[in-house]
This record gives sequence, structure tokens and C-alpha cells, in this order.
Amino acid sequence: MSRIGNAPIEIPAGVEVSVDGDTVTVKGPKGTLTQAIDPRIGVSIEDGVVTVARENDEREARALHGLTRALIANMVVGVSAGYSKELQAVGVGYRAALKGSTLELQVGFSHPVSIEAPDGITFEVPEQTKIIVSGIDKQLVGQVAANIRRVRPPEPYKGKGIRYVDEHVRRKAGKAGVA
Repeated sequence: MSRIGNAPIEIPAGVEVSVDGDTVTVKGPKGTLTQAIDPRIGVSIEDGVVTVARENDEREARALHGLTRALIANMVVGVSAGYSKELQAVGVGYRAALKGSTLELQVGFSHPVSIEAPDGITFEVPEQTKIIVSGIDKQLVGQVAANIRRVRPPEPYKGKGIRYVDEHVRRKAGKAGVA
């Protein structure tokens, strides 16, 4: 029994969900998202509530049941509220700047690193060391934030690098001096 898959999804005001064969489309004030679903999973909309059901209890159908429900719920939240991830550049001289829709990072290399914003993603730089990645697609926001972090991941000795704001970096002791 899938606890996640059986949970109903409430549709907030201003959001429209439609099912067309094997495609679920969610329209809201922030945009439109579509998701292809497996034919073994059924999606129904009644009285402002989306329910997801599977046709049998095979292993793959059970796995897809909760996944499909979570994807649809993420789409509903994305088009109504949106998603964002905050990153922080820690280190002497580490900074970020926004040039149009391109994020330019100076993180200890001999050259600045430029990252272009994909469609549906916006960058904000409220401070030189803070980066906010926002958009309506949860997966895309997380992937772009991970790609930015991958430019200079935090190192364990001084903690320098790009990290998520709520991330804890485990620190290591340096060399012990000869006494």
C-alpha cells in the first residue's frame, strides 16, 4: 500500500489540472507544466481534488504510483507558488554577479565562470556571496543549483566553496605540527 500514492492532491484556486491520455497538464498563475505518465497509472480529477490510482499490484506499478502522485503534487505547487534554492559562496574573493540572465562566478580560478540560465529559471544575486535560483519546475531548479555548486564544491579544511544556505560542511583538522 502506497501512503504517498493514495494521498489526494488539493487543487488551489487559480490552478487548472487536465488529463489527456498519458499526459497531465497543470496551468497556474506562474506558468504551465506537463508530465507524461505511465499507462499503468490512472489519474482522475473530482471536486478540486486529484487522485492517483494504479491498475494492479505489480512491483513497477507500485513504484510508479507514489512517484506519479509526487510529480503531480510538485507541478501543482510549482505553478502556484514556485520553487527556489539559495546558495552561498564562502571564501576570500568569492563572489557572484548577474549579467543579464547569465550568472558570473569568481571562485578562485584564473577566469570567471559563466552559467547561462535555462528556460524557466531565473537567477537573483541579492548580495555578492548569495545566489537564488528560482523557477516553477522543482527538478530543474534543483539540477541548476547542483550545477552551480559543482563549479566549486565546499572543501573540508577551510570550508571554502559554493554551498546551499542550509548545508552543513563537515570540517577536518589540518596537519598536526611536529612538537
